[in-house]
Amino acid sequence: MEEIKEKILRYLNKTPQGISSHDLLKRLKLNQKDYDRVLREMQGEGKISVSKRRRIHGVKQEPTIEATIVSLSKGFAFARPDSGGEDIFIHADHLNGAFINDRVRLSHVRQSPKGPSAEVDSVSEKSSRVITGTLHRENGSYEMTPDDAIRYPIRVVKRLPNGVKTGDKIQAKISREKKTDRLQAEIVKVYGKSNSAKICADAILDQYGIRTKFRPDALEEAQLVSSAALSEEDRRGRLDLRKLAICTIDGAGAKDLDDAISVSRTRKGYRLGVHIADVSHYVREGGSLDQEAFERGTSVYFADRVVPMLPEALSNGVCSLNAGEDKLTFSALIELDHEGEILSYKFRKSVIRSRVRGVYSEVNQIFSGKADRALKKKYFPVIRSLNAARELAKILKKRSQKNGSFDIDSSEPEFTLDEHGVCVAVQPRKSGEAEQMIEQLMITANQAAAKLARGNEIPFVYRVHEQPDPERVQNLIQLVDALGLNSRTLKKPGELSAADFAAILSQAANTPIQKVVSHQLLRTMAKARYSPEPLGHFGLALEDYCHFTSPIRRYPDLAIHRILTALLAKSGSEKVGRFQDFAARAAKSSSSAEVRAMAAERDAEDCYMAEYIGHHISEVYDGVISGVTQKGVFVELANTVEGFVPVASFKGAHYQFDGMITQVDRESGEKLTIGRPLRIQVVSADVAGGRIDFIPAENP
Repeated sequence: MEEIKEKILRYLNKTPQGISSHDLLKRLKLNQKDYDRVLREMQGEGKISVSKRRRIHGVKQEPTIEATIVSLSKGFAFARPDSGGEDIFIHADHLNGAFINDRVRLSHVRQSPKGPSAEVDSVSEKSSRVITGTLHRENGSYEMTPDDAIRYPIRVVKRLPNGVKTGDKIQAKISREKKTDRLQAEIVKVYGKSNSAKICADAILDQYGIRTKFRPDALEEAQLVSSAALSEEDRRGRLDLRKLAICTIDGAGAKDLDDAISVSRTRKGYRLGVHIADVSHYVREGGSLDQEAFERGTSVYFADRVVPMLPEALSNGVCSLNAGEDKLTFSALIELDHEGEILSYKFRKSVIRSRVRGVYSEVNQIFSGKADRALKKKYFPVIRSLNAARELAKILKKRSQKNGSFDIDSSEPEFTLDEHGVCVAVQPRKSGEAEQMIEQLMITANQAAAKLARGNEIPFVYRVHEQPDPERVQNLIQLVDALGLNSRTLKKPGELSAADFAAILSQAANTPIQKVVSHQLLRTMAKARYSPEPLGHFGLALEDYCHFTSPIRRYPDLAIHRILTALLAKSGSEKVGRFQDFAARAAKSSSSAEVRAMAAERDAEDCYMAEYIGHHISEVYDGVISGVTQKGVFVELANTVEGFVPVASFKGAHYQFDGMITQVDRESGEKLTIGRPLRIQVVSADVAGGRIDFIPAENP
């Protein structure tokens, strides 16, 4: 039908005077039934006009903007353009039936002092009309408060399911009342009490469309491939590395061990081996497992669970590089000089046998000299390799910093749950020397894989991080100036480099504003994504980069293993060209899956933080102002918990927002600004909404 529409529009563009319906049908030689249907649809879409005498004219189409509805409020909505820039205001009368997360085409875009506005021309892709929220009773009727960015309660219709109570987390199907634009909700699932972060996490998975169960055919395939013993046929043609001092290093609770290392000193410098689980050997192209992994894109990590990309039979079983077992791997073998420059690299299908199942905390004890006799004995088979790896990682880090890369202070939280799954502690996640060592070695392997792909000009999935948007850089400059730092490096002509950002971060190092500057730098930079084009990685200051090292939990890694396997095979250069479309699809789908997973993980973290702080109502803490808005300030505590303090809660004060980073008391001149310490008292915690509220603490 779309082809017929295009054909009609092309013809009408050539005949601005219009044409009779009969003549158009005759000239285009169309089926009468299809023709009548297409005319009705095109008239409804506003693409053509039909006179009383059945004369057809094309309607001149106004340029439209592709966007996504990102919030709905009573009376209006906002849409985010695909091309970036400011969110666009849409009056409720011009929504044209669009719903939250719908892909839309916007027309009549106008600019005003308050910002851009537009109308929804059409909905190009509908989102799910099933959402999650919390059930409430108001004025004798039931309503749901949505979890999604719908800023008002929705009336619940039809009979409630048995056992559902006010305050429960629910899932509901949303529709519009007949002859009105008002939304209504029909409950289709009940999760349980919304003051439980665990229950809210269940709803968040559904909210983002993250499946927790694998399809039966994928499970069957996983069981089949994982149950077969490793055969001589599997080992044939592989590089035998079982005599190397190889070990894995992961967190104590990790079960999906997908990377192992070996490092030795050479006359020229170092020989690095990064040995990655050969997941592509087990997940065959086009199979049920492959399709499942493609759709999931990534594993998702919550405080109380992992939603894996692959079934446990693979992720925790046959693919996991367990110590003392022969395992199939894809090895990056890299020669580096004493300054950490890559001299050469090769990639080989291999078989390894890890000597030790390393744990970050234990390796950190080894490096700090605090290991006891038992630990020293455990790591003795790989101690020379570990010491060489430690040396190499320090050299690589120094080289990376010299090239301009920098570390963002992200303050990721780590949660402790009790036996009932309730959050009882939150603290910043610590990254020790062992964690940083593995990070540097993995970055080197990822860089080498991308170099190999670009050098051979093959289809590939690169990890890219583009230049920051100039408008965001200007906002950063204003903030940096307001904080009293020197923004000179951000104002130079031409493209910015990671070193320019690093210079700003170094000025803020070891000051109260360090976290704030880190956060603003992160917001200024473009989001890293996957691309079939080698666009470079701004944050790492690298021209070539990809994700090669985690195929158990990330689909892009699995995708490029498959591509590199074809390249290494005989006549590889001929076979690899067929992956052109696959690489583009994998990059696009994996980028979307990553955004979805990160949003779900962030929402779940907010719920767990609220659950924790909810057990500490009325308690007083010291924090630092981490953000300033028109209505108040955000305060972050030392344990990473963040809450909101309304300006109205400052008794006797008359604060005025400067539009950037400070609230100034008009009478006293006192300032609430980013980086200032502030003692607060916890007053409320909404687990379902992931919201925490503070007030200023009374002076002791």
